[in-house]
Amino acid sequence: MESPVHHSSNQLLARLPEAARVRLGSIGEIVDLPLSRILGEAGAPTTHVHFPIDGFVSLLALADSDHAIEVGMVGREGMLGIQLALGVSSEPLKSLVQGEGQALRIEATAFMRELASTPTLRSTLDRYVYVLLSQHARAAACLRFHLIEQRLARWLLMSQDRALSDVFKLTQEFLAYMLGVRRVGVTVAAGGLQRRHLISYERGVMTIVDRAGLELAACSCYASDLAAYTAQFALPEPDAQPA
Repeated sequence: MESPVHHSSNQLLARLPEAARVRLGSIGEIVDLPLSRILGEAGAPTTHVHFPIDGFVSLLALADSDHAIEVGMVGREGMLGIQLALGVSSEPLKSLVQGEGQALRIEATAFMRELASTPTLRSTLDRYVYVLLSQHARAAACLRFHLIEQRLARWLLMSQDRALSDVFKLTQEFLAYMLGVRRVGVTVAAGGLQRRHLISYERGVMTIVDRAGLELAACSCYASDLAAYTAQFALPEPDAQPA
């Protein structure tokens, strides 16, 4: 198997000095992220962290045993298990693989040892904590104030950014679950985007036809999320800093 250190398409790992990437690679392994795999349940112990390479994961807040809504998404721009950096060893949210791919997986105890001995890893993850807090807060406001069609456009853009693909296998039931709305709301919203030739949807396959148009159709939360990430990470790469 190719050494995990060579898989630098995860943007957080790519920001670390080479020595830190080598150490993380040596204590981790590349694993597959199958579609719909549950990586964590709210309240359960955190056993591993994941740095997605080309898959992505939905973060779901549970209202009860039958109702949940997506409040965040983690792909190659981030990591799953960031609560360990705050000294918390249990999962705050349910994590569900939404886009299949691969990730660098590291056992929690080994990760915590590396975190304690690597200042650049700590500083990078501190910034990522802020990004996720901002994303979660914005998701709550988005749910309350923005139209379903706007939210669907935002969700598709977020997914495309992480999947690096224009085509997704999606059911309307799944979209309704992610957006926290009834299926009829997704049907109307997807129909509106399709009539404007921004997407096409047929037999469970969603295709983004007009990326620029979809950005205009999305609510302002999409651009705000990008701005929050850029503001935190628009700094020189830390390769010249000590690991």
